[in-house]
Amino acid sequence: MLSGSMDTTKTECVKINVQPTNHNAQTNDKQIPINYTDLVQQSRDTFNSGKTRPIEWRIKQLKQLTLMLTENTSELTAAFASDLRRSKFESFALEINYTIQEIKYMLMNIKEWAAIEKPSKSLAYFFDAVEIRKDPYGVVLVMGAWNYPLQLCIVPMMGAIAAGNCVIVKPSEIAMATSKFLYDTIPKYLDTDSCRVILGGISETTELLKQRFDYIFYTGSSVVGKIIRKAANEFLTPVTLELGGKSPVYIDNTVDISMAAKRILWGKCINIGQTCIAPDYMLCTPEIQKKFIEEAKKILHEWYGDNPRESPDLARIISDKHYQRLVNYLSDKSKIAVGGDVNPAEKFISPTILVNVKPTDSIMQEEIFGPLLPIININNAYEAINFINSRESPLVLYVFSTSKGVQDLIIDQVSSGSVCVNDTVLQYAVETLPFGGVGYSGIGAYHGKFTFDTFTHKKGCLIRNYNKIAEILAKSRFPPYSDTNLKLLELLVSKRSNLPLLKYVPYVLIFGLGMLATFGIKAAMKEYNYTEEK
Repeated sequence: MLSGSMDTTKTECVKINVQPTNHNAQTNDKQIPINYTDLVQQSRDTFNSGKTRPIEWRIKQLKQLTLMLTENTSELTAAFASDLRRSKFESFALEINYTIQEIKYMLMNIKEWAAIEKPSKSLAYFFDAVEIRKDPYGVVLVMGAWNYPLQLCIVPMMGAIAAGNCVIVKPSEIAMATSKFLYDTIPKYLDTDSCRVILGGISETTELLKQRFDYIFYTGSSVVGKIIRKAANEFLTPVTLELGGKSPVYIDNTVDISMAAKRILWGKCINIGQTCIAPDYMLCTPEIQKKFIEEAKKILHEWYGDNPRESPDLARIISDKHYQRLVNYLSDKSKIAVGGDVNPAEKFISPTILVNVKPTDSIMQEEIFGPLLPIININNAYEAINFINSRESPLVLYVFSTSKGVQDLIIDQVSSGSVCVNDTVLQYAVETLPFGGVGYSGIGAYHGKFTFDTFTHKKGCLIRNYNKIAEILAKSRFPPYSDTNLKLLELLVSKRSNLPLLKYVPYVLIFGLGMLATFGIKAAMKEYNYTEEK
């Protein structure tokens, strides 16, 4: 969900956990220098031993992850409160419960997803086995983000484990309390040879990226995503980059404005806007803008009272650096239609709506990642489409309209990672939909089965035998060549629509051979009896 950008102002010493796998055992931290080459090689040796391949081992690790989350909810909520001053409700709804449900869904389906697939085949391979087998990549690096510091580490880590990989997790150093929790707790529950956690900042991450991994999964900013991609290219390592971008909201006059405003503001205010799929800016007519602002004032007062700063339901900006970046957008007070309250001591910014915003304004040049919602005025859906398409492809496109024609027009004409119509953020929780960006908003996708597939290499296998009939048919490929053989070969490999009855042909052949054998035996017996009578 929900990627955060890397902060270059903080680093901390790298440590490696050397702890027993038993989750009831005492912690035994040792601060030792890390040799990254040795660390990755140890993980590779574990993978090459075959330890992570059995489906039973994978299931056990996933169950241990669930146990870790359910047994440590108090510690987790305390860590979220320390890092983001996040409420208990958001901590459970957006992180703990969400992650647990993702693991449960994986457990429900892992055997089916890991099973060998039997795709269709042409007539030429009628007697052969055509299979798709699911191979793990090997040693996977997962780099999480600070804004949702639990789920953005655990969900991809879960997928890597489920696919049979060894995984090294690098949480964001910015969410220090949650990163420390993961560092201390994961080795108590999971196999420490296969699942390792590393802490560190920019310099340590740079050294880590010099190593050869078999897959890299990164959540964060587009700027850092380019660095990750460049490092991966050194070894042709495949990557998934879950980045961000300015996700637009288009809203027209066909909607219930009160309901639409609630849904838009909720998506903007959870985690105080530090969500990569939060509505970034809104496109609407001046008439809709006026109605939206009137509703927004009532809704925000209903949610957060006269003084939003005192509300326990609003989180805080993660760091002074990010706080100051957001405050700079508020320098022109005449543009503030709602909100605009700030407090540097608490890194607090109230939900704020900005009007008279120009496309060239600084707030429209980068992802906001905070509780500020600028409104750009347009006259119709066509202008909205042109405005969005003049920029980089967004991670999510939000369309608020009851017109099916308008919905389809915008969805079809705008490139985006995903789409949500008449609501915000909820598309992220649909486990059967892929989540990921396009272009500057990301590469690859995950969630549900797509998480398993992300960390799985689908290996195509043709398994032939020495069937005599098949060999007679296949003789057409061998020299000496002839036009007759060429025509036979074309017939065998010709692409045809799948015939649903084709799979029953072997049974028909067996039945036919059985019938022939029966008639043959009867004929032989009849001949034998006739001879005996004579």
